[in-house]
Amino acid sequence: MIIQEIISGVAIGCIYALVSFGFVLIYNAVGAVNFAYGELVMFGGYLGFAASVWLGFPLWAAMIFSLVAMTLLGIFYNEFAYYPMRHRPVVVVIIASIGMSVLLRNGALAIWGPDALKVNSFVGDGILNIGGVVLPQHNVLIVLVTAFVFIGQYLFFARTSIGRKLEATAQDQEMARLMGIKVRWMIVLTFVLAAWLASIAGFLLAPIWFLEPDIGLYIILKAFIVIVIGGFGSVPGLVVAGLFLGVTEVLVASHLTSEYKDVISFLILIAVLMVLPQGFFGEKIAERL
Repeated sequence: MIIQEIISGVAIGCIYALVSFGFVLIYNAVGAVNFAYGELVMFGGYLGFAASVWLGFPLWAAMIFSLVAMTLLGIFYNEFAYYPMRHRPVVVVIIASIGMSVLLRNGALAIWGPDALKVNSFVGDGILNIGGVVLPQHNVLIVLVTAFVFIGQYLFFARTSIGRKLEATAQDQEMARLMGIKVRWMIVLTFVLAAWLASIAGFLLAPIWFLEPDIGLYIILKAFIVIVIGGFGSVPGLVVAGLFLGVTEVLVASHLTSEYKDVISFLILIAVLMVLPQGFFGEKIAERL
């Protein structure tokens, strides 16, 4: 039983890591916190539901539909909530992201209603029995997809020209522009990549959590905890912190209480910051006096 609980926690932690990575991707590119990212994840799940249930697409086609639709949503977000505000103070960009969050949440409420919805998994409700340990196939799928995404992002940023241009843009937009990089298109691409991650995370999350308009706020709070305890900007830190938080939540809910597992998450955040203020993999910053 304990192994099954750990695997379930790993699956939840993988989703936390995916959401956190998309959040950090946008932050590194534009230098502002995107408070609407949880709603992007929520919308990804709802689009998968609409394609598979309303339109009758098979789940693989629903995933493609969701990715295409989220591409358009990512471009829309950049063009209307970030790009016109790019030269304004950071607080203006943050307020714009909050406005987009409200817009997406109320849009989902108007389209799909307040009732919780459920999306079927790619692999159905099947289970795997390995040495007496019963594992839902969907949890295994989450782990495999997350591993594929993080290995793919490493190869993309380390081995491709576009990936290196994106990194250069994230480090210094003005210097990247002087080097001939089309900064605006790199930022648009960053929003699209983050929207794809949100779509994948929402599609993987929907079969294990019920979809509802307020789920975005919950998932972004968990992602924020993962980002802080993992070390802001550290991709390995996001993975380790996501798995750590997911497993801890499941074990606490199973053996102590499910009512206060969210409180435990914030207690973990406080405890880690007291011991490691820079997080698990954060860089230590020293100031010369």
